[in-house]
Amino acid sequence: MEYLQSIGHIASDDIPNLELYMDQVTGFMDSHLTTIKRHPEDKVLTKTMINNYAKNKLLPPPDKKRYSRDHMLILLFIYYYKSILQLNDIEAILRPLKEKYFGGQSDAKLKDIYDEIFDLEPAVKAKTLRDVSEMGVNAQETFQESDPRFQQLSDEDRKELQLFLFLCEIGTDIYLKKLLMEKVADQLHDIDLERQAAERASKMKK
Repeated sequence: MEYLQSIGHIASDDIPNLELYMDQVTGFMDSHLTTIKRHPEDKVLTKTMINNYAKNKLLPPPDKKRYSRDHMLILLFIYYYKSILQLNDIEAILRPLKEKYFGGQSDAKLKDIYDEIFDLEPAVKAKTLRDVSEMGVNAQETFQESDPRFQQLSDEDRKELQLFLFLCEIGTDIYLKKLLMEKVADQLHDIDLERQAAERASKMKK
């Protein structure tokens, strides 16, 4: 619980409002997301990753090998999503941000959208902590000695099974939410395919 409490996000004002070269981008991400890394030697972001994101159209191309703050914001969204979704699903989810708000295309700035989203982070984190705490309490109430099926368990085995059940509870929560995100991504893919078909039909008429 203390670990979850300690996890934060990069504030948009901490991101330099100037263009950075790739080495500066990877260095910034690595230093600011240290607390989320599973192992100290892990790399948050590499040159290969950035090139792969650009190749898969998740990330707009840099301007003369330099990356803007909007590039950094998109990279952060990719980082948060990549452990949950496939790259093509992330591309579908981020497409509106790239096509409508990246690089000052709209009065609504990408920075402001990022801030609006993370203004909700404290409330979301508090709810997650409550849910996880409740799962832990539920797990501790299982495999009890009063249940004839589990009377012969040692204390060590009982705690081991309670931990397993706790992880299953968390896993079920993640699994269901991941399915929901994939369902939305599929709908976004379908919408884009319909848009492309309409554009082709319009060109053929001309």
